[in-house]
Amino acid sequence: MTKNTTELAGSNKPSGWQEFWIKEDWWAVWLGLGIVILAYVFYLTGSSISWIAVAPAKWSTWSQLATQFSTNAVRYVALLGAFLILFTIVISFIGQKPKVFIPSFIFVFIFSAIIYTAGSWDQANRYNLEPPLVALLLGLIISNLIGLPRWLDAGFRVEFYIKLGIVLLGATLPFTLIIWAGPVAILQASIVSIVTFLVIYLTARRLGLDNRLAAVLGAGGAVCGVSASIAVAGAVRAKKEHPPIAISLVIFWAIILIFALPVISRMLHLSTGVAGAWIGTSEFADAAGLAAAQSYGGLAGTDLSISGTPDQALASYTLIKVIGRDMWIGIWAFVLALISVTVWERSETNSKVQVGQIWWRFPKFIIGFLIASVLTTLIVRGNTLVDYNKLVKPSLIVPITSLRTWVFTFSFFSIGLTTRFRELATAGIKPFLAFTFGVVVNVILGYILSVIVFGHYWSSFVTH
Repeated sequence: MTKNTTELAGSNKPSGWQEFWIKEDWWAVWLGLGIVILAYVFYLTGSSISWIAVAPAKWSTWSQLATQFSTNAVRYVALLGAFLILFTIVISFIGQKPKVFIPSFIFVFIFSAIIYTAGSWDQANRYNLEPPLVALLLGLIISNLIGLPRWLDAGFRVEFYIKLGIVLLGATLPFTLIIWAGPVAILQASIVSIVTFLVIYLTARRLGLDNRLAAVLGAGGAVCGVSASIAVAGAVRAKKEHPPIAISLVIFWAIILIFALPVISRMLHLSTGVAGAWIGTSEFADAAGLAAAQSYGGLAGTDLSISGTPDQALASYTLIKVIGRDMWIGIWAFVLALISVTVWERSETNSKVQVGQIWWRFPKFIIGFLIASVLTTLIVRGNTLVDYNKLVKPSLIVPITSLRTWVFTFSFFSIGLTTRFRELATAGIKPFLAFTFGVVVNVILGYILSVIVFGHYWSSFVTH
């Protein structure tokens, strides 16, 4: 039995109720839902958690930036303190030493603040300085060119940060958004998610790659890139080196498509609504896709051959990518966890899988994602989309989104800091070929759906 299979068997499984306080999956649920409930309590009183959920505002000059930080210094210290208290409690329960974690997390937080601030520069979109991408690239540079002492690894809790971020993501995706998005957006996003996953997965398997690596690659291309790769890796108990391989490919193609899709859309004189839908269907990373959609939308006022408004590009992109495709994180993680437990592991160990293993192995943070979405759905029920954007979003959703961005930045920075290019090179060319074939199919399918099949809908799409 291999080491990976031994881990899959759950030999260190805790008994009874211990699971609820010694697994980081559950802690991601407790913290995520706790934040949502706290935000709702403040919302009911006519207030908001925005004071503690501080985030850099847009800035253009160094003097503006200095004023921001001098004004909000106490809030940033309070946020760091809140994260430290909560995360140290988690670390203590799951068996790590707080005295090692605390200085390491402070290091992560300070760099994340710098990264978040860079992403708030008013020229950031022009240079694609989205916080998650910058965090990942900076982490890669530090780990591969500079190097860090081993003791700092204690704060690079990649999976915990991403799981907490996904629970908070659920709070920003109420089911009512799916209704407001309309059947066309959901149908198009679902077709793309299913087809892209199957293409990458089946190609990877045909090339002889492991089931779990194939699944992580497929999720990275089918849903929202980095987050989905890590979520599915945890759900199927993938090897440590699998997520970095998928993440590297996601970032590689996401950066290429940031520039390629707007250029091709302009050559084809696509309307902003159609181009936004195509970008949302074809891009792999939320941040990269947003940058591409904003870039193309900005051309509407200067290029007379492009019809539509900048808002149409962003709205159609958001409906397809951020709502339609991202909701598949939970679906793929759930489905693949069941397949991994009942099929892959059974064939590897030649033994019958216990029913309890399905629950033990199920990614609990997906439960948190769904509950958070349900809670927000109940909160916003009765509101129109206009009321949601005007009343609910600023007081309730935006602060949660800010905290989510912080946590995702922690995760992506930690991914970079723990990824070694030498290790990725051992994977060979096969993962690249499988993922690239998925890219080709994804872009072509996205064009067919956005321009030919649903082109009339997206070209006349009106934002509200």
